[in-house]
Amino acid sequence: MSRIAARFAELARGGRKALVAYLTAGDPAPALTVPLLGALAEAGADVLELGVPFSDPMADGPVIQRATQRALAHGVGLAQVLDMARAFRAADARTPLVLMSYANPIEAMGAERFVREAAAAGADGVIVVDCPPEECAEFAAQARAHGLDTIFLLAPTSTEARIRAVAQAASGYVYYVSLKGITGAEHLDVADVAAHLPRVRAATPLPICVGFGIRDAAAARRVAELADGVVIGSRIVQEIEAAGPYEAAARVKAFLAPVRRALDERPRQGAA
Repeated sequence: MSRIAARFAELARGGRKALVAYLTAGDPAPALTVPLLGALAEAGADVLELGVPFSDPMADGPVIQRATQRALAHGVGLAQVLDMARAFRAADARTPLVLMSYANPIEAMGAERFVREAAAAGADGVIVVDCPPEECAEFAAQARAHGLDTIFLLAPTSTEARIRAVAQAASGYVYYVSLKGITGAEHLDVADVAAHLPRVRAATPLPICVGFGIRDAAAARRVAELADGVVIGSRIVQEIEAAGPYEAAARVKAFLAPVRRALDERPRQGAA
């Protein structure tokens, strides 16, 4: 069983919901990425998503775009991200780590080499934001062969055919984008999430984590009533940006700890 599957199984046994935390590798400085990952885990993150800097991040809003530009200015690319993953895994053998990338950096390295090196570095899964399941069969097979989960995004606009394709190709969890737009949006329509998630649940037994637009503990708790987990990215990156390098770890822990408490204070169902 993969670390991701094991973590979701553990959470389900306790009637708890997953907290998935994202940050951009290399921001605010390359030397701080591994300590920041550790801080997120210490604050209660169940799964960590580590973003690969890319020059044209089409799905990301201005907060993550700025983080990406800072990381690129530090010379951080996919090879450096794999080194960071390796260093994190040496320090933390338990917390699942997902690499989140666009297709271009992976294609530049070579897909087979990437999945081989990602697995060797201790990564547990990969999200390729701009690679739909219909075009990802070979990559997903390569990832599975090296023990990596392939995680896909679904959105309110996803067709039934797309949902079925993701259900067939995905492993680990499904990332449901809560809104039409880019990361870092200020609004979250929980009723819309509630209206769309049953279609996804009917198609796959995988856990469903909802991201985009979750910016505080109250929103996380509302979404957790509907989903198996919540994903927080832009708000964490925003906290890092506001804190600067010396206070970044303390700042993200101070932000994330109340979110963890809010998820755990909700009434638990199905606990053993």
